[in-house]
Amino acid sequence: MNSSILLTHTSPHPLFSPFLNPRLPLRFKPPLSLSTKPSSLSLYKKYLNYKLKLKLISTVRCSASSPSPQFAQSPPPPPPLTANVFGDKRELTGLQSVVDSMSSSVRLFASVIVFAGAVVAGYGLGLRFGGSRNASIAGAVAVGAAGAGVVYALNSAVPEVAAVNLHNYAAECRDPLALRKEDVQAIADKYGVSKQDEAFTAELSDIYCGYVSSVIPPGSEELRGDEAETIIKFKNALGIDDPDAASMHMEIGRRIFRQRLETGDRDGDLEQRRAFQKLIYVSTLVFGEASSFLLPWKRVFKVTDAQVEVAVRDNAQRLYAFSLRSVGRDVDVDTLISLREKQKLYKLSDELAEELFRNHTRKLVEENISAALSTLKSRTRAVQTRQPIEELDKILEFNSLLISLKKHPDVSSFARGLGTVSLLGGEYDGDRKMDDLKLLYRTYITDSLSSGRMEEDKMAALNQLRNIFGLGKREAESITLDVTSKVYRKRLAQSVTAGHLEAAESKAAFLQNLCEELYFDAQKAVEIHEEIYRQKLKQSVSNGELSDEDVKSLERTQIMLCIPKQTVESAHADICGSLFEKVVKDAIASGVDGYDADVKQAVRKAAYGLRLTRDVAMSIASKAVRKIFISYIQRSRATGSRIEAAKELKKMIAFNNLVVTSLVADIKGESTDSDTTLEDPVTEVVESEEEEEWESIQSLRKVRPNKEKLGKQSQTDITLEHDLPERDRTDLYKTYLLYCLTGEVVRIPFGAQITTKKDDSEYVFLNQLGGILGLTDKEIVEVHRSLAEQAFRQEAEVILADGQLTKNKIEQLNELQTKVGLPSEYSQKIIKSITTTKMSAALETAVSRGRLSIKEIRELKEAGVELDTMISLSLRENLFKKTVDDIFSSGTGEFDEEEVFNKIPQDLSINSVKARSVVHELARSRLSNSLIQAVSLLRQRNHSGVVSSLNDMLACDKAVPSKPLSWEVPEELADLFLVYLKSDAVSEKLSRLQYLLDISDSTAEALRGMRDRALPDGVAGEEEFVF
Repeated sequence: MNSSILLTHTSPHPLFSPFLNPRLPLRFKPPLSLSTKPSSLSLYKKYLNYKLKLKLISTVRCSASSPSPQFAQSPPPPPPLTANVFGDKRELTGLQSVVDSMSSSVRLFASVIVFAGAVVAGYGLGLRFGGSRNASIAGAVAVGAAGAGVVYALNSAVPEVAAVNLHNYAAECRDPLALRKEDVQAIADKYGVSKQDEAFTAELSDIYCGYVSSVIPPGSEELRGDEAETIIKFKNALGIDDPDAASMHMEIGRRIFRQRLETGDRDGDLEQRRAFQKLIYVSTLVFGEASSFLLPWKRVFKVTDAQVEVAVRDNAQRLYAFSLRSVGRDVDVDTLISLREKQKLYKLSDELAEELFRNHTRKLVEENISAALSTLKSRTRAVQTRQPIEELDKILEFNSLLISLKKHPDVSSFARGLGTVSLLGGEYDGDRKMDDLKLLYRTYITDSLSSGRMEEDKMAALNQLRNIFGLGKREAESITLDVTSKVYRKRLAQSVTAGHLEAAESKAAFLQNLCEELYFDAQKAVEIHEEIYRQKLKQSVSNGELSDEDVKSLERTQIMLCIPKQTVESAHADICGSLFEKVVKDAIASGVDGYDADVKQAVRKAAYGLRLTRDVAMSIASKAVRKIFISYIQRSRATGSRIEAAKELKKMIAFNNLVVTSLVADIKGESTDSDTTLEDPVTEVVESEEEEEWESIQSLRKVRPNKEKLGKQSQTDITLEHDLPERDRTDLYKTYLLYCLTGEVVRIPFGAQITTKKDDSEYVFLNQLGGILGLTDKEIVEVHRSLAEQAFRQEAEVILADGQLTKNKIEQLNELQTKVGLPSEYSQKIIKSITTTKMSAALETAVSRGRLSIKEIRELKEAGVELDTMISLSLRENLFKKTVDDIFSSGTGEFDEEEVFNKIPQDLSINSVKARSVVHELARSRLSNSLIQAVSLLRQRNHSGVVSSLNDMLACDKAVPSKPLSWEVPEELADLFLVYLKSDAVSEKLSRLQYLLDISDSTAEALRGMRDRALPDGVAGEEEFVF
């Protein structure tokens, strides 16, 4: 094996390659080729001689990292290989000519003769001139050696002659593939050489290297795909081994590298990289899996495995893309199988092959789309109206073919990428081109419906076309609906004109059949029917009214198109209602003075001429009138005073009486002269309780006068009941009620003001205002009652300022009740509320200041005073603590558990459990304090105080039984017991006190013996104590 070794060099980057990393600068010296055999230098010299004859690498600009290369032109056809690939014939030298003329046996016989003749001649010459035997032998040796040299020279020229003949044999072949392995072997056999001979092997390598260099296209050309196959055939014909052939591939790589150094510019650098990539790819195909160890790209050229894969991938893509150019719209099974074989041959992955195939099919479809659009947008498209449809049919046929091939049972042996064509990633993938695709889709739908019906196969074709164009479902449905709607209208018009629809027994079945023929949504058809009816209705009311003929025509249309009654009424309400609304607004805009006979006539004509129902007409009028009412109310709220607000409300009442009432009567067709036409808002039958309130409150009696005083009544059909909240409506009513009660303020000179009272006529307007606001009788009564309560409360609080209810004050309150007209039950509630509030404040003050005892609390409860509402819980708890504390400091020594734990908490309405805990806490703290207080009083000689303190201690012990108490001076405890003995206390208390003071029985007996002795005053008294 002729191996090549690259000299060691350094690189600044671990993945640096001068061929596949174009942006990295070259920082190492060019490698030199060394050989382990003596003939390597001669082989290198031969390559230098061939460099001027062979143009191996040409200019081409290409990027090695392009993942999806595009090709503007196909690779050129392979150039004919001439004898110049291997160079011209070589001439033999004199000796080589002699050797060439001899056969192996002749050359061997001649060698024997020459050597034997030389020996014989040398022996004879030695014998002749030396005269002795030794001289003869020496002459034979000398001349024989010369003859041996001649024989050696003759035989050593044999491999060179064989190499020259091999070269001339290759040079004579016009087609290098015509070389036969038998001929090469015959040359070797002829001269008795083997392929292990260096000269012969070197010539074989030269021939192979020259052929490979000529087969691989220069940098400006693309691979044709047959390079690897022809190289393999030629290699087999020469009989060269794979290791020797692989070394030649590496040597070609070194040549490309050296030429890159000689070029020295950027363009040349790119050319050499492209040439190097093609060499890697072809070499990989030639040697197959053995290329990984036969071709040390990484070791020699610092090329990574990833870079080798990129070179293989890019060139495989180019070759496969070129193969795809022969695939047309009539692709068949054989073509797909051939493509699959080429894919495997080119070592292209299934993913990339699928992508390239889909790109190719997309380009074919794009050609059809461009042709269709060109014709469709052309000014002379009227001449070629069918061409866009034909182009689209070609697309659909091609797409169907690809889908059917994908379902073929042998699809696994087909080229990858079969299936529905997609425009994604192509020329028409974008929003700018979407309008063109929609135009084509619309054109195809229009052509499909040109016969007046939609065939089933056309529906399937439209679905395919939508998927190919990438249209969304809504977009496609919108276009389909637009086109189909026009065709449906046309078919419907033809059916009506020809009388087919009217003559049909079932109009619904006829229309349904029409929708089914067009694959048209029945709901959309209903919408079209409604639109047609509306258009006809607009035409009929163009003069402002509907005649009998128009009504009959509309009814005929309604029946033929099966339009529901609700739809008809809605259409009349919208179209006729808009006309009626205009008339109503004009009537309202005429104002109080402009609503004359002409306006009344226009309203009546519009109400009946447009054939509106009374409810619809009143609804339209109500909407317009309520807007005017709201404007009056807004101006009323915007005023700065109650008087001005009431005046604005009065204007609204006048507008209702003079304009709205007449408008409602004209719409209803009633006469406005009759007083009993319209209903009175307060004439409804109310309950007996409310009736009494109407009669009791004075302002209510004025609001409800006799019908003789009412005169012409106002309308109550249009109200603001649903436009304003109840609170806002009652506030507006209350504003005008106060205006009726207080009158109007008139300013006079010198800044004075006079309040003028209003007569009862204002209450009539108040009654009408209640009708406009939509207030019920109950709500009106509530407003009057609340106002009367407010007035009564203000005066009553002045009368009951001190909280005392006397006879005179009761008389004053009765007079006030009669004056205000408030029912007795409401006045009594107010009086009770005032007195309760005043009493509650007084009670809380008394409790907080400690002037209220539990006895007084019980008296108040017996009098019916609700302490729970008048005295807060915290004050009642404080009162309980104070009461218990008084018991523990009373000095009697008594404690009633039932009274303290149950009765007092019940009287104060506090929690008994919480009260018990309060008592226990107070008793514990008071017990120790009482002992301290008793000792203090003992030291002060206050014997009565001592007895009281000891009784308090006994009372605390009854509440919470205690253990014996301790004291620092036990003698003082004995003195306390002696003082208590002399107070004539009962035996139970004495025994309990003895226990609490921890006095023994003997000490107690001694103290009892001293009980009768008097206690002197002063110092003598102190000496009288035993301890």
